Amino acid sequence: MSLRLTLATAGRILAQLRRDPRTIAMLLLVPLILMALLSWVFDDERRFNQAGPALLGLFPFVVMFIVTSIATLRERTSGVLERLLAMPLHKLDLLFGYALAFGLVATVQALVTASVSVWWLGLDIAGSTWLLVVVAVLDALLGVSLGLLASAFARTEFQAVQFMPALVLPQALLCGLLAPRDQMHDVLRWISDALPLSYAVDAMQEVTAHADVTDAVVVDLVVVGGCVVLALLLGAATLRRRTG
Repeated sequence: MSLRLTLATAGRILAQLRRDPRTIAMLLLVPLILMALLSWVFDDERRFNQAGPALLGLFPFVVMFIVTSIATLRERTSGVLERLLAMPLHKLDLLFGYALAFGLVATVQALVTASVSVWWLGLDIAGSTWLLVVVAVLDALLGVSLGLLASAFARTEFQAVQFMPALVLPQALLCGLLAPRDQMHDVLRWISDALPLSYAVDAMQEVTAHADVTDAVVVDLVVVGGCVVLALLLGAATLRRRTG
């Protein structure tokens, strides 16, 4: 693996994104618009503060998963990935370059969404805003890494979208958004404990409930970060050098 090639890959992806304003708008504005809609639909500060933190972790995850999986698959079906991997480029250079590029976009996305949610929509958090942004960035990176992993198993963009109900919706249902995880049936709680989005949402709720950086939030962040790295390594291991 080469840092120079990883940075070159990230620069190429960022250059492509700069020429695609619609994708940039989707990445930056969709989570923000969804949080605003959530605030207006509830029209109740208490209910918004209950559901807002979990969805602030969920929305970037879903958006980055969709965009990353389809963007990567499009490069493969167009033959770009095959040509790149024919050169002295390690698969980890490629995937970490993608993660770095989309991670930078996710950082901007998290800064915008978290800032507007706290200072304009009135999301009440006990912890610091910077930690909220860190958690949101990690949630988005989790979506990026799982999107890259899913793209390795899809042959068409339609198949990539089909991975969403398989990989995203079960995590959304069991992450504690609809019911507290400790009140779920044992089997559902065990499944929830094995899903990374549960820790991402736990970390977001921990930041909103506690002024200090608790041990629980540190553990949650380590688990989510470990899942990001694991998904990237699995994505590199399953990435095919030839299309078809």
